[in-house]
Amino acid sequence: MLVERMRAHTSTIFAEMSALALRTGAINLGQGFPDTDGPPSLLSDAAANIHGGLNQYPPGVGVPELRSAVAEHQRRFYGLDVDPDTVLITTGATEAIAAAVLALCGPGDEVVTFQPYYDSYAATIALAGAELRAVALRPPSFGFDPDELRAAFSSRTRLVLVNTPHNPTGTVFDREQLTLIGELAAEHDAVVVTDEVYEHMVYDGRAHVPMATLPGLADRTLTISSVGKTFSVTGWKVGWVNGPAELVHAVRAVKQFLTYVSGAPFQPAIAAALALPDSFYTRLATDLQRKRDLLSDGLREAGFTVFDTAGTYFVVTDVTALGFTDGAEFCWTLPERIGVAAVPVSVFCADPDLGRSLVRFAFCKRDEVLEEAVSRLAALRTEVRA
Repeated sequence: MLVERMRAHTSTIFAEMSALALRTGAINLGQGFPDTDGPPSLLSDAAANIHGGLNQYPPGVGVPELRSAVAEHQRRFYGLDVDPDTVLITTGATEAIAAAVLALCGPGDEVVTFQPYYDSYAATIALAGAELRAVALRPPSFGFDPDELRAAFSSRTRLVLVNTPHNPTGTVFDREQLTLIGELAAEHDAVVVTDEVYEHMVYDGRAHVPMATLPGLADRTLTISSVGKTFSVTGWKVGWVNGPAELVHAVRAVKQFLTYVSGAPFQPAIAAALALPDSFYTRLATDLQRKRDLLSDGLREAGFTVFDTAGTYFVVTDVTALGFTDGAEFCWTLPERIGVAAVPVSVFCADPDLGRSLVRFAFCKRDEVLEEAVSRLAALRTEVRA
């Protein structure tokens, strides 16, 4: 009974692999959620709000404190002058992306994005009845070919969906790459929607560059982020979008009929947490960089080809050296063989051959969990030698 355009999107790899990990008792390095909670002040503030009666519908656009805090966050970290009245609070970044695509795209429109991509992108574009135009990010650097990017644009391009730092590859687009994307968007009068949920998870001295900070792009860019990754509360599902008033108004028109509102006791707590000192954000990146190195080193020792990760929670590997050509086959057997779960990159691609032998691991876990996972993965080296 499902409509044809959604038949390719009946389940998510995250649900499938997490269920497999639970059934087999495997360490779940597939789904990108931390196994520790966020800062104590955030948790205690939320609890106080629940007990203090902030449990009914918040304003449709979000509580004023959080909208102001998001605007201040954009000024503090990126020098952006954001009017709190152009900030819309959403049920996670996923809803913000969905509402933006549904508000701005319809049948006959095209959306340019990069593959591999977070799986909700393709599903949301299908919901809108629009067409996905995917530009390849290839190892080892996971950069894009400028000519391939140009070829993806047409007179039908309505929207460009950019994720940086990028899930699943861990690449961070630099200023030159983002400038080219912006120039092509302007040339084709397309709206830019940026998914920046990993904005504070950038490593090795790199910097996150929001597209809205580039010359001429603030007037056509919707910037999306959320609390889940930055504050290790992925289950709270509170995000936001800001940008030009007319674009945010369009997103709100759709968002109000998706969830209407959510997260009443969480929103004021998040507003306070966004004002945590720079040391919190610095420590977040430093700790995750160390975890990245711990897992990457272990994966190399186990025989994987490991690609550099510039940001996010994830390390992408190639399993060819382990005797596999199909990452999906590898991932489906790994939990029972080794006791570790991961996800195949091919499921994030319009062209599955692009990521056929690639596998993504998450390192946003406690050190002892990563160490145990590395210990179990070491058995793969023995299998290959045998």
